[in-house]
Amino acid sequence: MSGVRRLGARWRRQRPLRTRLALAASAAVTLVALGVCTAAFFVIRYEMFHQLDLNLTQSATRLIQEHRGERPEVLAGECRFLSAPACAQIVPAAPSRDPAAAYLLPVSAPVREVAAGERAPYFTNITLFGKPLRMLTTPIGEGNALQVALRSDTVETGVRQAAGLLAAVGLAGVLVAAGLGYWVARTVLAPVARLTSTAERIAATRDPRHRIELPPGPPDRQDEVTRLATSFNTMLGELEQSVTAQRRLVADASHELRTPLTALRTNAELLARSDRLTDAQRDRASGALGRQLREVTGLVNDLIELARDEEPRPLLEEVRLADLADHAVATARTHWPAARFQLDIAPDARGVTRPGVPARLTRLLTNLLDNAAKFSPPGAPVEVGLVTYAGTMELTVRDHGPGIAAQDIPHLFDRFYRAKAARALPGSGLGLAMARQIARAHGADLTAEAAAGGGALFRLVFPAEG
Repeated sequence: MSGVRRLGARWRRQRPLRTRLALAASAAVTLVALGVCTAAFFVIRYEMFHQLDLNLTQSATRLIQEHRGERPEVLAGECRFLSAPACAQIVPAAPSRDPAAAYLLPVSAPVREVAAGERAPYFTNITLFGKPLRMLTTPIGEGNALQVALRSDTVETGVRQAAGLLAAVGLAGVLVAAGLGYWVARTVLAPVARLTSTAERIAATRDPRHRIELPPGPPDRQDEVTRLATSFNTMLGELEQSVTAQRRLVADASHELRTPLTALRTNAELLARSDRLTDAQRDRASGALGRQLREVTGLVNDLIELARDEEPRPLLEEVRLADLADHAVATARTHWPAARFQLDIAPDARGVTRPGVPARLTRLLTNLLDNAAKFSPPGAPVEVGLVTYAGTMELTVRDHGPGIAAQDIPHLFDRFYRAKAARALPGSGLGLAMARQIARAHGADLTAEAAAGGGALFRLVFPAEG
């Protein structure tokens, strides 16, 4: 049994899916066709012999009625040539009562039993003068049995013709089944073949822009294979966006790192010849090297944060945004002593929580506060507010700096994008991009707009929990 199972598994591995599906469909249709033909043959055979038995029964009934009360001698000469409608004879239960003439139809012990009333009437097939006959043996009167026979060669010929016709129909059904199996396999697996071809093309070219061609039709009436192809196209779209974003990130990072690394190398080479420098020059080069190292470190850390995927679900916890805002503002006051931070938290927002990762949400708030403090004039307030309404939480950060130009708003959250007003200020252009990525990972929406009266206004909105 295990050997048969291993052979079946090997056959499945060696045969392609299209061949196996075609063979399975063909086998199913073939079995149905052969089953129908076989059932039809037995039904036809039964009906034809049943009709012959009815004719025998009618002939026997007629003879019984015609010879009621008398002993007939039914051994006509026509019977010998089998040209009479029915060949009949009467057999007594006791052999001593047999007529002098020999019986034409065969007489056996069961016939005597029927004549004696010890056996029920029965049908049997016999051969007489080289011709097949169907014979009925039934009681007639007391102590006698009537035997009636009819030629059955026409019935058997009809049965053979029906068998030949049904065999031809079955063979045609097998051929049709093979054609249908091939067509079904080709039609059903066409999207799978296109999916496989697209996957192989992507693997060979490493280009996720390829898509599987879908058949026309409304999306709500697609079959399972078409839905699989649609899902594969969706996955390819996401993969293309991810690959494009990663390539852009690498290209932008290489561009942004080139300048500070060049400065680092210059200052390092300068310090390597420190014996030619004065103490003041050495201190300036050392200080510049330290600042540049910090800038490169911050840039690399920002790139690592941007390259991270969303936090896994087990790391999420219920976070009080009010507490995070208190901590972020307190930290910003120490980093930006020249800025004046004003925190206004609505009383009903104090106890509200949202699922999230505290460290990443703190990084989001810190980036917004650092951005606001960087653009605020000395002594100007940075206004931070947290309110809740209809289950929605909204955190706002507003500065009183130069504001945001209309042409900069669509690109403000792009990686390494720096507005014209920010190009002279420190920073890598990754803070706001990182803030929006963290917001989206937590199901929130981060937007920017020009504030009324000047400055920039950032809104972080957490939707109501479903």
